[in-house]
Amino acid sequence: MCGRYNFSQEESDEIREIVREVERQQRGEFKMGEIYPTNVAPVLVAGDDRPVPELLTWGFPGFKGQRTIINARAETAPDKPMFRKCLEQRRCVIPSTGFYEWDEGKQKIRFNLPGDRALYMAGLYNEFAGEPRYVILTTAANESIADVHNRMPVVLPRERIAEWIGDLASAMDILKSVPPMLDRQPVS
Repeated sequence: MCGRYNFSQEESDEIREIVREVERQQRGEFKMGEIYPTNVAPVLVAGDDRPVPELLTWGFPGFKGQRTIINARAETAPDKPMFRKCLEQRRCVIPSTGFYEWDEGKQKIRFNLPGDRALYMAGLYNEFAGEPRYVILTTAANESIADVHNRMPVVLPRERIAEWIGDLASAMDILKSVPPMLDRQPVS
């Protein structure tokens, strides 16, 4: 599962460039640092010739008193009415500098790609009452996170970002791929 992630321009030149582009567009304020569900954050969506950042709210509205839906299972998204069309037509990328999970002892742990300051997660977006919103796709956890949580975000290799956003066949292949091993650091 992914319940919080980090978005910090101080940690990554790639993230800093995304921040600059969003600031040029100036379409509202967004939070940096730890991103919580319902925060507005930069997300990469299809542009004319390349992925471009847009500000979206994290989480689809829940049904009949349910909480906000922040994640979608990669295995079932193609079959679920809430996610099927989004998977076909509205895929996005959530840029981050890592995500968080909590172990059984309630210790907060940050997960990152080894030797990399940017981590990109696969997502879906849609519009609800005129507001663009996104969810993060999750998959079964690999050995690097399984002892902390049984789910993890679908992590996108940087070289596959355009494929994820622009090509449904590639996106379906990415959903079935083995997730990369991640580094972990306890957070105090």
